Formats: sequence, structure tokens, C-alpha cells
Amino acid sequence: MTAPLKYSAEVIAAHAAGKPVVALESTIITHGMPYPQNVATAEMVEADIRQAGAVPATIAIMGSHIHIGLEPNELQALAQAKNVAKLSRADIAFALATGQTGATTVAATMICAHLADIAVFATGGIGGVHRGAENTFDISADLEELAQTPVTVVAAGAKAILDIPKTMEVLETRGVPVIAYRQDVLPAFWSRTSDLPAPLRADSAQAIADSHAMRAHLGLPGGQLVANPIPAQDEIPADQLRPHILQALNEAEEQGISAKAVTPFLLKRIFELTKGASLTANIALVRNNARLAAAIALALISR
Repeated sequence: MTAPLKYSAEVIAAHAAGKPVVALESTIITHGMPYPQNVATAEMVEADIRQAGAVPATIAIMGSHIHIGLEPNELQALAQAKNVAKLSRADIAFALATGQTGATTVAATMICAHLADIAVFATGGIGGVHRGAENTFDISADLEELAQTPVTVVAAGAKAILDIPKTMEVLETRGVPVIAYRQDVLPAFWSRTSDLPAPLRADSAQAIADSHAMRAHLGLPGGQLVANPIPAQDEIPADQLRPHILQALNEAEEQGISAKAVTPFLLKRIFELTKGASLTANIALVRNNARLAAAIALALISR
């Protein structure tokens, strides 16, 4: 039995022509922002990838199929759908088996991209170790997926609402290469820099593609995390964000919000506390990541 993959016409044409494809997640559409802004953002990100010479493949679970690329009407339907599940490794098979509509997180998108032979994936920020995880054990499945699924993930680092030092410790323990792009410190999602030195640095898309190919040649499991800093003109300095993040975290704890509901709640509250600046920055960093991912995909296919 083969995986129930359904390719968009654009992705089918790309595979036939040997063009590079970049995977995109769908939770940013269903859980990241309201309609119609979610559609507009998704279309901009896809357009950025096309302009950079690659083909976008937004991934989602609809009608008992893994959609590798969405047609325009499918994107519209997903963006307006209600009660869409937020899928990770634990529940993606169940959603497919029961016909549930689901948006893919980083972990689920990596699984689907690998099934579709797509090597590069662009997202906003990965999940990681939540603050207070020593008590809650709340650690994103994204970290384990990076350790076992051979996809290069381009992100602006781990989301700033997380415990980034502990997230980095888990990635190091699991043998995941974390490569900062053109700087020696890790970015922190909405902010270009953090207090953490980058384990690895790459100054070109070609270097990242070469590293991906070498890992495959060596038979090493897992992917790579490329930490791509948000453009300077779009960042929110960390010292401005810190009080908003702490306030949102305290409110989540007071309201007993946990598990998959934590991240959407925190992002929504930070959007409100920053008067929309966090969403503007989020869109900018996703588009920036998409452009770099396209460059890496082009470098991989031209090797």
C-alpha cells in the first residue's frame, strides 16, 4: 500500500521537468491568522518561491489524502474551514483514516515532504521545549522529527515563546545540525539575534545543500535546521518583546492552557500586546525563509 498522496498540477509539472520543490506547512493558514489574511500570506509565500526559481508545495490533509501542493480553490477551502485539526506525527494517520481535515505542523509537514521526495521545507519557526517543561514535559514533536526525517528545514529559529537554550540542548543531544545563516549567533524568531552562539554557520545556500547531500551520503538519519534571521528592517528587538512574552506566558498558566493550545494562545496574545507588530514580523520572516529555502532547493537539484 502506498501513501495516499495527491499532487497539485503545478507540483506534477515540476517533478516531470526536474524543477526543485519547496514544502510549506499549513498550520500558519488555519491556526496562524484569520481569513482572508491567511490566504493572502500563503499566496505571497508561494509567489516568493516561484520568483526564486522553485515550485511551492503547501501540504495539508483533506479528503483522506495528503495534498502535496494546493490548487487555488483548495487553499481557499482550507483557509475558511472550521474545526481543522492541528496534526503532528501522533495523529496524522488517524486523520487520514477517518477523513478529517487537518493542517500540518512542522513535524507532520516533514513526514509528508519526505514521502513526496521533497528535501527542503520553509516555515516560520519550529516548536521546541516549552518554558516550564521540567514540570509539564511539554516538548514539541518537531525536535524528534528533525532527528529522524531527512528534510532540511528553514526557519527563523525556535519560536521566541519557547525555552530556546533547552531546545538547543535537545537538538544537540539528538544529533540535529543547527546552521545559522550568515551570522555567528542564533536568531530568535522575531529578533535577529539571541545570546546563544550558533553551533554551525553557512554563508551560502550551496553550502547548506552540500551538507544535506553529505548527510545522505553518510547514511545519517534526520534533517537539518537552518536558522535564518529575520530581515533587519522587519525585526522586533528582543528587549521590546520580553515583557509581552512573559505576560502572555503568565496568562496561559493562569487560564490552565496546555498542550497544542499553548502556542496559538501565546501567539494571539503577543499579537494583541504588540498591536499587530508580531504578525507583520511573522509574515516577513516566513517570506524570507521561503526565498532561502528555494535557493537551497535549486542548489540541491543542480549538484
